Amino acid sequence: MLKASENPPIIWPEEESISDFIGLWWVAHTKSRNEKALAHDLIGKSIPYFLPMTWKVQRRRHRTLRSLLPLFSGYLFFCGEEHQRIELLRTNRVANLIEVKDQEKLLSELQQIDQALRAGAPLTPYKYIKAGQRCRVIAGPFLDLQGIVETTKNATRLVLQIDMLGQAASVEIDVDMLEPIENA
Repeated sequence: MLKASENPPIIWPEEESISDFIGLWWVAHTKSRNEKALAHDLIGKSIPYFLPMTWKVQRRRHRTLRSLLPLFSGYLFFCGEEHQRIELLRTNRVANLIEVKDQEKLLSELQQIDQALRAGAPLTPYKYIKAGQRCRVIAGPFLDLQGIVETTKNATRLVLQIDMLGQAASVEIDVDMLEPIENA
């Protein structure tokens, strides 16, 4: 297990926004438990990436363990040109490379995850949902995020989806901050 300081940054280069990255977006389906190692390799090769991660807290034998884990287990998003794609494949940490057909849609979905993480939202992995009411956040730090509303016994959650992966994450939100999106 890595110390907190040894984890790779969620976005690299850190001073940039993922919308500033130049090139085509790709999704690297990594070999088992290789997401962070691949991120470290990409930093060494100067390849921009986005690896959304969240803290998981476990209690074992009177100890509390905190681990920073990838939000979408087995996936890392990177942006670059053909020579960078080849360099990524040379790391021997990738099981499969997924071509992104709709670049704008993926970037828009990733920006929503990035915005929620930057706002300090405790995102948790969530079962992907195809059906449900699409809503937009109308106030607060999650302003303009769009997703599907899911209600549980004690909370309302906004599910943020990455359609091409068939995966999603959710954030707890107050119902008063949501408005339905018509014709979605």
